[in-house]
Amino acid sequence: MKRDAIDLSTLNVFTLFRKYFVPTLLGMLSMSAVTAIDGIFVGHGVGSDGIAAVNICVPLLMLFTGIGLMVGAGCSVVASIQLSRGKSKSARLNVTQALLFVTIVALIPSALMMAFPAETARMLGSSEHLLPMVTDYLLWFVPSWVFQIWITVPLFVIRLDGAPKLAMLCSLITAVINVVLDWLFIFPFGWGVMGAAFATSISIMAGGLVAMVYLLFYARHLRLQPLKWSVKSLRLSVRNIGYQCRIGPSALLGEATLAVLMFVGNQVFMSYLGDDGVGAFGIACYYIPFVFMVGSAIAQSAQPII
Repeated sequence: MKRDAIDLSTLNVFTLFRKYFVPTLLGMLSMSAVTAIDGIFVGHGVGSDGIAAVNICVPLLMLFTGIGLMVGAGCSVVASIQLSRGKSKSARLNVTQALLFVTIVALIPSALMMAFPAETARMLGSSEHLLPMVTDYLLWFVPSWVFQIWITVPLFVIRLDGAPKLAMLCSLITAVINVVLDWLFIFPFGWGVMGAAFATSISIMAGGLVAMVYLLFYARHLRLQPLKWSVKSLRLSVRNIGYQCRIGPSALLGEATLAVLMFVGNQVFMSYLGDDGVGAFGIACYYIPFVFMVGSAIAQSAQPII
């Protein structure tokens, strides 16, 4: 796996920012574009009910992503401080602790949702008509949420490690695989919403595995560090994770706000316009990420430099 060659200690700030900003923005563009393309495939292959079913599930995914952004931003700040002090082992430990924490956080609710998909769908506001589609989507999509966390958090770390192009590659791999499999599963195979969920799951797993392989074997400074399993180490991990979470809550708040907006919007449209209203609202929601993309890319590109 080829590494980038960005040295944060020698290049000037403008050059560093350009080298980070362009791949970061392209990676975000690819992920946002694939979301819109996914909606096009579902709309043409399944119809408005399919778009509505997917949109009902999205607020939960946004909350998971928000948790990943919070921990990713927090651990990258802590790791950056440790690296600046020459404490590379401490930086690696913080990254490893963060990834272990978010993995556990993702696994527990994912297991509960897999065990109770119908109850989860109703909690999210699904109508009885959409319930089979929403349940299918959850059953095939939820297993990939751990890998979604493995994309969200490592991208911060990979950029900090001086490899923004590799971070972009993780996003591009996810996007390309998703587009190809969406078309294959929805149209030739005729799997409908289940096919869309399966395609998204496979693409997310691929991107997450690329990110984790890099951190396990190829990272320059932030390769994952084996943890000691003792009471003292556990207390240290809890302290470090708590500190990371206190640094990054604004990222979680932003995603949680959008999740609440979509959840409330789904309820309102369902109440007044029914399933078709939720489908129309879902189409509009596909383009929301484009509004925040440039600002988010600027912030995430500046963080490793600062």
